[in-house]
Amino acid sequence: MARALSSVPSEAPDLAALEEAARDRLLTISCGLGSAACAALEDLPQGTRSLLLLSPLEPAFWPGFTASPEWQDGGADPMDRWSRRVIGTWARELGAEPLFPFGGPPFQPFLSWALASGALHGSPVGMLVHRGMGLFASFRGALALPWEVSFPDPAPRPCDSCDAPCATSCPVGALGASGYDVARCKAHLARPEGRDCLEGGCLARRACPAGRTGSRLAAHSAYHMRQFLGA
Repeated sequence: MARALSSVPSEAPDLAALEEAARDRLLTISCGLGSAACAALEDLPQGTRSLLLLSPLEPAFWPGFTASPEWQDGGADPMDRWSRRVIGTWARELGAEPLFPFGGPPFQPFLSWALASGALHGSPVGMLVHRGMGLFASFRGALALPWEVSFPDPAPRPCDSCDAPCATSCPVGALGASGYDVARCKAHLARPEGRDCLEGGCLARRACPAGRTGSRLAAHSAYHMRQFLGA
């Protein structure tokens, strides 16, 4: 259990101000939970009234991140170290508690939080889908706040009005209703015919219409694919 949160600041920023501050840090508030939802969860810091889940601000995130000291120093886990520094510093400024999807076990239940927000949903290929990020939904961290933030009603599940091109886009059928065949996916990435996925990102993710507005740069996707493959 993380520490108890401090008192509410005298001028607690609202959602619009928090979104602007997130953008200044190459992040976006992809979803959030209000006080009622937070009260129903047992894995948040004591005194949490709102939870903000933070995702990369695409496509600006990658060029900004690669200019950071964490990337430039050549050390291990640069994106996780960047996340701890940037989100951790912001949390201290707000009197909030930073939470991260890495560093376990145990791991924070980010996927459960995302689903509980109503802004992310299950997709035909198992990955979470977001109306703005599509199947490229991911999280760099979260902020547990000691004050109430009002969130808009979540958008409908994008898959409900989609013909699901993601379900037929994987060249080796590694993704589907039966689950994710990790070994088959990695074997494909390691072969010459898997170069498009390795260098441009998962074809199933790229096929999702919901993620094309603020699409992730190919270089950003390639970094994660190489990390996944272990290169």
